[in-house]
Amino acid sequence: MVGVAILCAVLAAGCSALGAMWQHAGVRETGDLKLTSALQLVRSRRWVHGFLVLLACAVLQVVALSLAPVSVVAPLNALAIPIIAVCRARRPSGLLAVAVLVATAGIVVFVSITAGEAVPTQVSPKVALQAGQLVVAGVLVCVVAATFTVGAVRALALSVGAGIAYGLVAVLVRDVTTGLPVVEWVSLGGLAVAFLTGAWFIQLGYAAGPPDLVVAGQTVVNPIVAAWIGIKLLGEGTGMSGLSQAGLVISAVAAVSGTVVLAYYHRVRVTA
Repeated sequence: MVGVAILCAVLAAGCSALGAMWQHAGVRETGDLKLTSALQLVRSRRWVHGFLVLLACAVLQVVALSLAPVSVVAPLNALAIPIIAVCRARRPSGLLAVAVLVATAGIVVFVSITAGEAVPTQVSPKVALQAGQLVVAGVLVCVVAATFTVGAVRALALSVGAGIAYGLVAVLVRDVTTGLPVVEWVSLGGLAVAFLTGAWFIQLGYAAGPPDLVVAGQTVVNPIVAAWIGIKLLGEGTGMSGLSQAGLVISAVAAVSGTVVLAYYHRVRVTA
């Protein structure tokens, strides 16, 4: 069963990369993307194809998680970063290879540590509110950064904002599912808002820059934010050793650094 789960997770990563490329192409066909023109996306065959592929990606991830532990499945999601980078690179350079390798390795190590040592806890309404406030603050910072930048930097800011929002989604999904059959309607509403915000930021990111940068930004930030909330606010890292905590810091810095270098690579390539 673990072998089937690994296969599903790898296929999901491939679908994530392919779906991102198609949606990116669809967004670029739409032109100047605004909230009022969002419905134009469904008229793009490429964008719709990308949506369907990403839907298949979600199904594959659910199947994989039902057959194997999170520590086996979650790190494989980061394979979308090198897949999309290699597929789009016409002339791969050493800088691109290093950036992709560092970002991917950093997030794989980070998720592996958290999945292996984090202790499951319940999400209280107070913690959910605190997490929501911190995430809103982080998203607003990204909005400000995206407002005053263009190109790859704007795409990176938007993808980071999406990753922050998706990090909250992971926490609220746990709150809603563990509270069944009593559904926390406030958390459910927050979940919907965070998900839609992240999805819209990704589309805006596609309009501003390359899809591999957008995928890398949200793929790197998402688990880091979710894990930070779990460890610091939910107390999931209570039994985590000092060595593991140091590993989290180092791997997070590596993942973020690789993503920043990837943004620099695209910026230099555009201005060259």
